[in-house]
Amino acid sequence: MSKAFVIAAAKTLDSVGCQKHCLALEERVRDKGLTLQELVIEPLSADWHSPEPENHFRSGCAPIEALARAKQLVEQGVDAVLISGEDHLKSGYARVERLKKMAVYGEEYPLTEAYNDLASHFMRVHDHEDEHFREIANALFENYKLSYRNALADDFDPALLPDERWYKPITSLFRGVDCANPMVDFSGRMLICSERVADQLDVPVSERIEVCSVGLGRLDGDGRDYIDQIASYSHLKAAYEQCCAEADVDFPHMFRSGNALLETYTCYPVVPMAFLMISGLVDLLEEVPAFLKEHSITITGGMNLARAPWNNPALNGLIAMYSQLIQGDEAFGMVHGNGGLGYRQGVALLAKAK
Repeated sequence: MSKAFVIAAAKTLDSVGCQKHCLALEERVRDKGLTLQELVIEPLSADWHSPEPENHFRSGCAPIEALARAKQLVEQGVDAVLISGEDHLKSGYARVERLKKMAVYGEEYPLTEAYNDLASHFMRVHDHEDEHFREIANALFENYKLSYRNALADDFDPALLPDERWYKPITSLFRGVDCANPMVDFSGRMLICSERVADQLDVPVSERIEVCSVGLGRLDGDGRDYIDQIASYSHLKAAYEQCCAEADVDFPHMFRSGNALLETYTCYPVVPMAFLMISGLVDLLEEVPAFLKEHSITITGGMNLARAPWNNPALNGLIAMYSQLIQGDEAFGMVHGNGGLGYRQGVALLAKAK
């Protein structure tokens, strides 16, 4: 069975960035007469409630689902697979149209209210008060800020951080900085192929990142009627355990020892809280703040600061993880995706090629 390797990954954000290397490799695949299957991450303009067309993926979990499909295709003999996502959330929609498209649970049940309901239920499940949730949310955002500064390094400018108005509550549990739905123009792509094709394209081993494993979990439905099931995060646990078992890795050990990186999905605080608990990185909610003082749970600053719109944050995370594994010393990187209010979950493990 052929292994799947990411051999190029790139993005542009508000027209900043370059995808030429990835585009050139795609062209070389075609010039050699090799098959190139494209998998598309759908934009906000796609009807949220319509069936997904073949090879199209929708929701915040879509990039992880697409990666699972890409891995499967390469293992089945497809030469190369392109995962692409593009959404001009800033320039491509009028405000009224954008807000209408984002009201996926109806205008009478906005996303902020849904987030609040899920967070309250999650805290009750774990026998904690809302005030504790706000404390952890604050610790999470401080963690994201540190990762964001580290990611930008010499290019960091304090003016890039949210201004004071975003630190004010927008619901009983959330501040503006706690919820992420970045209004930016994004385009990203990843090229995945077998070792044989990577050799044909003369891609150095140092520029190959293996797709070790992908775990997926999905409930039967989403929204208000499924909050009880979502808040248990048993489907996230199943996805995570599938991912770790398939790769035969002890991720908590690798992460704590500094040999693995993590990009959790940070659309609202309950999601990374749940991930930290089901992954075994922490055992109890009260351990989260202390853990966050010692470990970065994103490499980008998360959705809240690194920014990628609608269905693309996990694609942005995968692209960043590819680059970080190419450049850094860590051997492994895990990327998490959360779809809808949380009914879809995906976890992918990437690793340096050997």
